[in-house]
Amino acid sequence: MAETLLVPIPIEVILIPWMLCHPERKWTVAGVALAGNLTAATLGYYFGVFAMDQWGDTLISFFGSQESYEQFQQRFSEDGFVAILSIGIIPVPFQIAMLAAGANGYPIALFLLAAMIGRGVRYFGLALLVAIAGEAATRFWDQYSKPLGALLLVLAGAWLWFDLPG
Repeated sequence: MAETLLVPIPIEVILIPWMLCHPERKWTVAGVALAGNLTAATLGYYFGVFAMDQWGDTLISFFGSQESYEQFQQRFSEDGFVAILSIGIIPVPFQIAMLAAGANGYPIALFLLAAMIGRGVRYFGLALLVAIAGEAATRFWDQYSKPLGALLLVLAGAWLWFDLPG
């Protein structure tokens, strides 16, 4: 929960060694990480709702205009599931997704479904990698996590950029 709410450091730093030290518990560890993430994401979502209710007008005028915000809201309602899913998989702080979804009034059920799929792929994929590769998983993660995350981020950004209307 702390990783999702407060700490912008990927939890894999803890999960990989834990799964390697306790291979019989790797699936349980992935499940607990997912449950903690979804619990914290729900709290963060509602914090986004609360923040928008309390300070929305001030934030909108500070960061742009009402028209820009409405365009962002429209875009998020159309592409929010993919955005949340992508942020759930790639190593980007999940706080971005949960606050944006809450502030924009994105449906909580869809938010949690996208978060569950995205973070489930991430955590259970890590458990699968540890099950298949064991100690080699650590070396693989150390070598490829940042380039793979950067590539996925660039691809998601390109997809959003080229999908813009007009």
